[in-house]
Amino acid sequence: MSIPERMRAVGKTKPGEGLALMDKPVPRPGPGDVLVRVTAASICGTDVHIYNWDAWSQARIKPPVVLGHEFAGEVVALGAGVDDLELGTPVSAEGHILLPGARHVVPGQEHLATDIEVIGIDRDGAFADYVRVPRQNIWVNPPELAPEIASLQDPFGNAVHTVHAQPIAGRTVLVTGAGLIGLMTIPVAKAAGAAAVYVTDINPGRLELALRLGADAAFDARQDPVAAVMAATDGAGVDVLLEMSGAAPAIDQGFRALRPGGDAAILGLPGKPIELDWAAHVVVKGATVRGVYGRKIWETWHRMRALLGTGAVDLRPLITHRFGLEDFQAAFDAMRSGESGKVILLPQGPR
Repeated sequence: MSIPERMRAVGKTKPGEGLALMDKPVPRPGPGDVLVRVTAASICGTDVHIYNWDAWSQARIKPPVVLGHEFAGEVVALGAGVDDLELGTPVSAEGHILLPGARHVVPGQEHLATDIEVIGIDRDGAFADYVRVPRQNIWVNPPELAPEIASLQDPFGNAVHTVHAQPIAGRTVLVTGAGLIGLMTIPVAKAAGAAAVYVTDINPGRLELALRLGADAAFDARQDPVAAVMAATDGAGVDVLLEMSGAAPAIDQGFRALRPGGDAAILGLPGKPIELDWAAHVVVKGATVRGVYGRKIWETWHRMRALLGTGAVDLRPLITHRFGLEDFQAAFDAMRSGESGKVILLPQGPR
């Protein structure tokens, strides 16, 4: 396959709301790099934040930059020193790139390092025909894994990591926040042997999707979900809280529904500092609370491969929209509506 000189890419060209379709040179792989032809890329919440040009984006993003860190594709060129991949190999990538000379990196906790760049945030990403990625970040996909599903592995890893931060088998689980990663935790918890999975959210469509993905019950967070969870657990409360929303009311509800001695894994990021009844929710309750960030490299990815490869988890119901790269505006409109599931960009066109 010949590689063209130029390509299409979607990204932030200047400060302010919105994105643009750009014409850019195709990147050439440097030493230790891999050039990937993108076959599918998924829009995530971070991309929406950048589109909206919120306070976080204004502090972090330096236009121009191509967005997109959730993707799948095929290897089309190798940089010097990369000799263990064949052209045409289907791949995805871990989006967090550990910088040379990174300090204070604990083995097994590389995902928590601070000396990093993120694909699609700090360097050009995968909302494009081609993306350049360091070999150390490349993940080889099974050839039978559909590119659309393969592109979901980055956020799916967040869900897998959160679920497996504590024992799940035989325990009741509450997921607060039926965002797309929160929804992914449902089949993962079921595959891990959860006795029951309950979900809370304020979006009726997302609650319906939670039930389709295997939740035992889904409760409207505006209608006393704590009472509903307590009734479902015969007054005991849930064994495990998976907090995926970052919303202060949901966090409070989740801890009130957690049984004494229960486990809480917290992935949701509040947009600002929040108040928490630390004494009642954590100390007196004897709760074990774990902050969860990213994915373990590569432990979580191996677990994802097993879940997807065996059919224990089916992510297809999460995908609700597909668009060509040139239709990025319609794709972001769907994602920003709050009524979509996962929205996929297909640079090479629908299959």
